[in-house]
Amino acid sequence: MNDQQAPPAAERQALIDLAAVRHNVRHLVRLVSPARVMAVVKADAYGHGAEQVARTALEAGASWLGVAHISEALALRGAGISAPVLAWLHTVDSPFSAAVAANVDLGLSGWELENVVAAARELQIPARVHLKIDTGLGRNGCPPDQWEAFVGRALAYQEEGLLRVVGIFSHFSVADEPDRTETDDQLERFRTAVAVAEDAGVDHEVRHIANTPAALSRPDAHFDMVRVGLGLYGLSPFPGQSPAELGLRPAMTLKTTVANCKEVPAGQGVSYGLRYSTSEATTLALVPLGYADGVPRVGTGGPVWVDGTVYPVVGRIAMDQMVIDLKTTGIAGTGKDLVGREAVLFGGIGMPSVDEWADACGSINYEVITRISSRVERKYTDSEAAEGAES
Repeated sequence: MNDQQAPPAAERQALIDLAAVRHNVRHLVRLVSPARVMAVVKADAYGHGAEQVARTALEAGASWLGVAHISEALALRGAGISAPVLAWLHTVDSPFSAAVAANVDLGLSGWELENVVAAARELQIPARVHLKIDTGLGRNGCPPDQWEAFVGRALAYQEEGLLRVVGIFSHFSVADEPDRTETDDQLERFRTAVAVAEDAGVDHEVRHIANTPAALSRPDAHFDMVRVGLGLYGLSPFPGQSPAELGLRPAMTLKTTVANCKEVPAGQGVSYGLRYSTSEATTLALVPLGYADGVPRVGTGGPVWVDGTVYPVVGRIAMDQMVIDLKTTGIAGTGKDLVGREAVLFGGIGMPSVDEWADACGSINYEVITRISSRVERKYTDSEAAEGAES
């Protein structure tokens, strides 16, 4: 390819606007100050690209990064990112020694403590740990009746120089439902756990429990740091409240081009199971995205924008494709044919939203964006830089 040739266009593309990520981080940093912001970039930054999002978030004011698995943290270190990063979900096969050597903070709930200490002892490097209390979610986290003993064990190892208790943390169950009283109960349990740890001698650097919904709606839960996942990507955690109403901008646009158009008669069945048939003669358009690309098979009715009009998906979504009914005739094979026209499943202003797709799938916006597969090419843009270049 010579210098004059443009690279071929991607057939399927998730367009990530890093300016939106930057905007969201700046907005959240202002909102929760003086608390710090941890940008949660687990699951490849919810499908947006961990390295690119992490760098953008740090440049915009995030202080920490958060991931689920140590392997995700090590990938960030391998990319040259040296900011504090916390990994909190482990198995007996997790590479604790590699984490300690790479200065990765580790969230601990109980059994992992001795494994981390063994790694620290072998490396002769103190591990940085955050102790997690289960305040009601019932997943990870130390049970409250074992908390005092757990803290005592950690402090004993700290006295030996094998670790440093950097933080105390927990996680909310229903902060995305602001009327639920369980959030208040969890906050009270968290405050109690922090007090127990402090009384025992823990000199922590950060206390953190707030996720995106709590960061947006519960300033009493901000403590020293909030962990922002969904809000980083410009989506709302609250049903019935749009990202714009929260000051957020969606970062991902999922798009392709129409692959085929054809006229069919009334009574034409569509896709596997023939759960849909045309009520009259019409034109069907083929959109080459399916569940292998991460679009849920059950998402019939999900919106697709083509040439200024939004059409619902009809029939079952297949592995590689879906069908929309254009409700018109006389365009296939003519200049009005939509083959090659851009088809957008969700995106920014004027486009269908991730939430509409979540509703069609009976799921949540978190799942829709996170499951977009690696078969869909990620392309990064920066609308803020583009605006600056034009001015």
